[in-house]
Amino acid sequence: MTLKLIDSCCGPAAGTLAGRRQFLKLSSLFTMAGALPLLQAGRAARAAEPDAPVRIGYLPITDATPLLIAHHNGLFEKRGLRVEKPRRFRSWSQIVEAFLSGQVNVVHLLMPMTIWSRYGSQSPAKVVAWNHMEGSCLTVQPDVASLADLGGTTVAIPFWYSVHNIVLQALLREGGLESISEGEPTKQQVKLVVMSPGDMLPALGTKRISGYIVAEPFNAKAEELGVGKVWRFTGDVWRNHACCVVTMHERDLQERPEWSQKTVDAIVEAQAWVRGHREETVKILARGNPADYTPHESSTLARVLLASPERDAEYARSGAILHTGWNEQRIDFQPYPFPSYTEKLVELLKETFVLGENAFLKELDPAFVARDLVDDRYVRKAIEAQGGLETFGVTGGYTRTETFSVA
Repeated sequence: MTLKLIDSCCGPAAGTLAGRRQFLKLSSLFTMAGALPLLQAGRAARAAEPDAPVRIGYLPITDATPLLIAHHNGLFEKRGLRVEKPRRFRSWSQIVEAFLSGQVNVVHLLMPMTIWSRYGSQSPAKVVAWNHMEGSCLTVQPDVASLADLGGTTVAIPFWYSVHNIVLQALLREGGLESISEGEPTKQQVKLVVMSPGDMLPALGTKRISGYIVAEPFNAKAEELGVGKVWRFTGDVWRNHACCVVTMHERDLQERPEWSQKTVDAIVEAQAWVRGHREETVKILARGNPADYTPHESSTLARVLLASPERDAEYARSGAILHTGWNEQRIDFQPYPFPSYTEKLVELLKETFVLGENAFLKELDPAFVARDLVDDRYVRKAIEAQGGLETFGVTGGYTRTETFSVA
């Protein structure tokens, strides 16, 4: 079988060595940001300009949808902001480097990555909103009949500090399997490697890996090609979880509050619009649109963004969805960064194996991180301007209880 490589977006080529290189590069970038908040010798970060336009950086995954829709629908200009064409990156290291140097000033990052960057490397950035909910799956070889079948094999993740890694390891533990990063796995072990989504599909098709857990639409594409099947939706393990979050420079939030508010307003309005215009969203994001936001086919994006009761019923029969009463969307959009989620995330990270220096995790207080990492001033005002949380299908106000259940 010949598989076309899809535009990479989340990391280096397959393998433990590549994963380490990605991690080390990002570590050095974040460390430099902590020591040198502005580049020297006349290369001051462009984000520090008092009148800098909105400069979006993104990876071509459905997690980036609100940023791209806000740009396409002119929601920044509607508020009197200048905005440049969003810049598409192929890897987390590229987008982080561009963000820290000020080439872009509004990005989406993996939420666990923001914890690592702020407390592991003292990077001056803040989470201002969620970009989406759900939107990821564990996809496996078509002949995998149980989690035990993954024992002795390799499974790919997009990054060590990711919700994907957290959920995958929880599932493997439930199946009595241990996660490792080096050596040949035994039948009671699964080797985890960092791999870009663009490499995951051909790796699965050629049976170099037994599965991968990643953002859409790479799971949907595996289904379309017949090289993989969805084993479990991450949203069926952690109800209404975020994956990627909107991240901005702390200096912008402090020194340009009006600009920051308008920027967040546009992103929140985009999320509200997407909820009622999913078919139009597919067309905007699809390959062939003049905006050229992503390389993905409309049929692939439709599997992610459009509801399908027939497919949901099949997922319930296969076990990809166990909690049918949750009534989760394959991907949904809600911008408020619930503190309970951040606290739960810190707790889960403490019990998840992550490669590299992670001693800082032991000292983190979940409640402190929820207060310090996230600045929700702007998103609260933006949500109220859209009619409140009910506009996004949320009841119960600005607090909630987290539900994490692998079985």
